Amino acid sequence: MVRSDGEPIPTGRATDGTGPTLFRERFLQGEPLESGVRASILDSWRRCRSLGLSPDRSDPPFRDDFDPDDRVARAAAPVLDRLESRFAGSAMNISVADANGTVLLRRFGEASLARALPDIQTVPGFVFAERFAGTNGIGLALAERRLIRVYGAEHFAERSQGSACRALPVRDPLSGRIEGVLCFGYPRGFENPALSTVIRKAAAAIERRLLGQSSARERSLLRAYLDAGDEAGAGPLRTIGVDELALGLRPVDRATLLEKAAELISRAQRAAVEVYLTDGRHVTLVSRPMTSASGVEGVAVEAVLHDSSRPEALTVPRRGEPVLSLTAGSASPVAPFAPLDPSTIHRVRNAPLAEASGPLSAVPAPGHPREATPPGRTGTGVDGVTAGSRATAAPAETAGADGSPSADSPSPAPVVPPAADGLPGGRSGSPAPERGLLMVGEPHVGGYALAARRRLELLSEASARIGTTLDVRRTAQELAETAVPRLADFVTIDLAEPVLRGEEATDPRSDLRRTVVHGIRDDLPFSPVGKQVDYGPTVPQLRCLTSREAVLEPDLKTAAGWLAQDPEHTERLLGHVHSLIAVPLVARGVVLGVAAFYRAQDPTPFGDDDRSLAQELATRAALSIDNARRYTRERTMVLALQRSLLPQGLPDRDSVEVAHRYLPAESDVGGDWYDVIPLSGTRIGLFVGDVVGHGLLSAATMGRVRTAARSFAELDFPPDEVLTHLDNLVGRLDREDPVSGGGGIIGATCLYAVYDPTSQQCTLARAGHPPPALVQPDGTVSFPELPAGPPLGLGGLPFEAVDVHLPEGSTLVLYTDGLIEDRERDVDVVLDQLRAALAHPEHTPEETCRLVLESVASPHPGDDIALLVARTHAFDPRSVATWELPADPARVSEVRAGALRQLADWGLDEAAFAAELVLSELITNAIRHGAGPIRVRLLRDRSLICEVADTSSTAPHLRRAATTDEGGRGLFLVAQLSQSWGTRYTAEGKVIWAECGLDEG
Repeated sequence: MVRSDGEPIPTGRATDGTGPTLFRERFLQGEPLESGVRASILDSWRRCRSLGLSPDRSDPPFRDDFDPDDRVARAAAPVLDRLESRFAGSAMNISVADANGTVLLRRFGEASLARALPDIQTVPGFVFAERFAGTNGIGLALAERRLIRVYGAEHFAERSQGSACRALPVRDPLSGRIEGVLCFGYPRGFENPALSTVIRKAAAAIERRLLGQSSARERSLLRAYLDAGDEAGAGPLRTIGVDELALGLRPVDRATLLEKAAELISRAQRAAVEVYLTDGRHVTLVSRPMTSASGVEGVAVEAVLHDSSRPEALTVPRRGEPVLSLTAGSASPVAPFAPLDPSTIHRVRNAPLAEASGPLSAVPAPGHPREATPPGRTGTGVDGVTAGSRATAAPAETAGADGSPSADSPSPAPVVPPAADGLPGGRSGSPAPERGLLMVGEPHVGGYALAARRRLELLSEASARIGTTLDVRRTAQELAETAVPRLADFVTIDLAEPVLRGEEATDPRSDLRRTVVHGIRDDLPFSPVGKQVDYGPTVPQLRCLTSREAVLEPDLKTAAGWLAQDPEHTERLLGHVHSLIAVPLVARGVVLGVAAFYRAQDPTPFGDDDRSLAQELATRAALSIDNARRYTRERTMVLALQRSLLPQGLPDRDSVEVAHRYLPAESDVGGDWYDVIPLSGTRIGLFVGDVVGHGLLSAATMGRVRTAARSFAELDFPPDEVLTHLDNLVGRLDREDPVSGGGGIIGATCLYAVYDPTSQQCTLARAGHPPPALVQPDGTVSFPELPAGPPLGLGGLPFEAVDVHLPEGSTLVLYTDGLIEDRERDVDVVLDQLRAALAHPEHTPEETCRLVLESVASPHPGDDIALLVARTHAFDPRSVATWELPADPARVSEVRAGALRQLADWGLDEAAFAAELVLSELITNAIRHGAGPIRVRLLRDRSLICEVADTSSTAPHLRRAATTDEGGRGLFLVAQLSQSWGTRYTAEGKVIWAECGLDEG
């Protein structure tokens, strides 16, 4: 049974000690316990055992140097007095300990109880931290950071078996840090559920008094500083306040001064630091420890401006200029508040400490009081923040109507800081350096301020460093690099497998993949990148995924769930790391994965502030990771479309040996493409092109341009005419595009080459595209000068083709501009790199493609790269037979007989019948409808190619002949007997060709 506050209601089994005692004895004997004991108690027992504590010898140490006037003690004393009255006559033992577990105050409901108990339970100064005293109220409250109850045998020490206690951490209301513990100790029989309510109210009262201490402590430190200046008595000295110091300073300089001042306060030492400003001037910050009359220890930081670095606008400071303070209870350690007038400073000097009231976080820089604050001026600090609250001012009758001090109001004496800090105080006859109070505060609060500022800097840096790319893995790596070493020493990030592919994770708990391992060293036994990670139900990583909240494990040695995941693996890790924060990566309601932050070098465990910082970093990173995931998904879709529009396979031809590569840009997919097209007469067509722009539109346009280019090439148009047709097509697409409105946003470049292996001639034409690279058989690399031609889509300008002879074994390299054009590299340098990569004629086209991309292409290409490498081969002259005859029908039989003999020599007797009929029809048509002379050519390749050329430009057309027609069936027979046939035009006329299979009967 449990109460509403979550604590179990004691039962008879628990009160007589048999239940907890039995489980405790079993635990001490080494038996495993899975149930029967509260989880917090069992975890504490395990920690005690790992620390080697003994139930018989777990006496806490005594500290004789503890501070009885600690701020927690001062805040708690009146509250404990009231509690002592409330529990008068009972066996209640009330104590307050600091954040280290050292008892500072004790009160007893029965005075005689103090005389009957041992010193360990009555005398302040004993340390009840768990690592010394075992499981107890104070130690467990510090470990669990919440209200706890320890009952009877739940205590680890034998001496406490008959006692019970409740303990609750006391936090600073401003910083949120645990400052101490309030503990109620009593016999087991005194157990009462109402004690939880009483201890909560008492702790809240202590926390309110902690908040109320701030003004008194600040005034006391300021009074100590002013008194020190009066005692120096060196005469008037010009001073400088925050406002005056900030004149002309840049924000980065103001922030630097604040951080250095807070750092000096946190060190609590006498020191001097030169702070160099971005404009070349420098300021000396001097820290001076001091102690107020009430015993408050603090540090004052003064700013000193020398004549050589003094700004031209420097003037005597005015009354009311604020000075920052860093003391316990300041609402914002680095933010100034409203300035005070001189009468308030006078009251701070002379009034009793108890008279001070209200928060004081900004006080005027002491100076000569004869100048009044200009009308309309408000007090601001170095960071320019306007006053947020005002300290108690002097009575109205002490000031004149204009706000200046009246004649009856004493003015404060000018401050002359002592020269004990070793800084020059000014020589006789020379002006003294200008100096004044910049910041005053307590060291531990200065440390808080410094830590807070550094956390803000880390968050600011994270905004700039995380999400610089749209790559999921890189974004996760940036999160780890930002956190190490300023937050953690090691970071591991596990993302769901679908997230890495750009998809949404349905259940990230079941399909996590180790994505990042980063730290100050590389030799820790974390699971490697790429491995699937399986977390057990009690592991912090899985708990945070389930709850979607960060999970803090300050001490991994006592984290039972983490230890149970993989005892052997975690045991190796425990030799290096000791604290863990597991944070889920959640964006837009979708869980993407989990990040684990480990601490190793810093012995201080992670705290609540670290958990909040890790949560904030992970939240920002998760949004960037989700953006990268969404981009990955869209890019994958566009890339799939792009690749589907590219050739899925290249033709296997003996005329060329071809290899190709397509490399998309890092940012987005573009419109680069390539193609290899078999043409008639064993020729081969080689295309490479580039559509302007990136994204889905460019990919779709590329598909349309490539399809049209292939169609024009298969019609056997020469390269220059193919480019002309493509230019008309791109121009029409531009005019029809609804987005451009006819304004012309679509553009493209193209290079088309046709290689004829029978003549080893290559005809090339380009439209605004980079020229190809030609590798001779001896390794010489050149870039043929081709007429550039305008890009496709401009229209109105002709294209020009050029013939280049390619000896056998030559290599023709076609590429897009993404290979050679780069913002960070000179084109000439890249061409030299390309020339060096191609100067290896022994390499195969595949090896050439690989070498070019490795040595020439940018590692992070900003544009697509299409690469096509073709090594040429010459056609065997023994596989070619030619005849030339006049336009005389009588000569047809001679050619037919010669062709039959040639086929017999080639061993193609089975194809002779079909070839004879095809040649007869083609030659007869050329004689009847064309003009001589007539050339006949047979090519033995993977098929038998029959070509008949004449000087006429008229082409035959296949038609269906009627039953009464005497002719018109010749081409029909050719089409039936051949695999394909067609017409191509030349400069001298035309060629009609037909391709027959070698197995034709």
